[in-house]
Amino acid sequence: MLIVLLLYLQSITMKDLQIHIVISSELYTKNPESSELGKKIVCTSIEMINALGFEAFTFKKLGVKIKSNESSIYRYFSNKHTLLMYLINWYWSWVDYRLLFAITNVSCSTTKLTSAIDLLTQKVTEDTAFSFVNEVLLHKIIITEASKSYHTKDVTNENDKGYYTVYKRVVQRVSDLILELNPNYKFPHMLISTVIEGAHHQRYFSEYLPALTDIEEGKNNISIFYKDLVFRAIQQ
Repeated sequence: MLIVLLLYLQSITMKDLQIHIVISSELYTKNPESSELGKKIVCTSIEMINALGFEAFTFKKLGVKIKSNESSIYRYFSNKHTLLMYLINWYWSWVDYRLLFAITNVSCSTTKLTSAIDLLTQKVTEDTAFSFVNEVLLHKIIITEASKSYHTKDVTNENDKGYYTVYKRVVQRVSDLILELNPNYKFPHMLISTVIEGAHHQRYFSEYLPALTDIEEGKNNISIFYKDLVFRAIQQ
């Protein structure tokens, strides 16, 4: 799968950054960004999966919500699993571009790794560069539903097709930052994937099972904890 991330840097400010994220055609029948209906399908499916949960979400319910025939949704996605994979790939492509923006032209390896961990663990805010995607709700879906994309019997086949390439690319990019600081560290991929998945669990716990975490109002304890964890782990 080839996921192309096109960045047009017109100035050093985020406001002037023009981004276009292109997701592999393996994940859709018709590109949803090619029409207003397609964008509406993506936008509304994010809202509904977040509200209902992936199991209760159906194309029939989505069709009723957007006032369109169920068959029109199938023109864009072959099934709801593929739609979920599209959303997950969109999210990690968005994270990848933000990561690139945060570390490009930064010479200090410690600063780059600190920025990367902050980005992977901080609370998500809406990005106005993409009007049809609510990144806040999409992040909630990543936390609660993303594991269902690879906890399947077909994971090997989907991995061979490249469905998880962009997520693995994010992990590789931050793992490389660890090796800049400590080339002899043996477990960079394990450490970063643990940070990502662990931060998602802590974010979920903070909202629903607060006794399992140490969140304090007004403090970004999740990011503080994982920065401490990473730098202690890789110290030489």
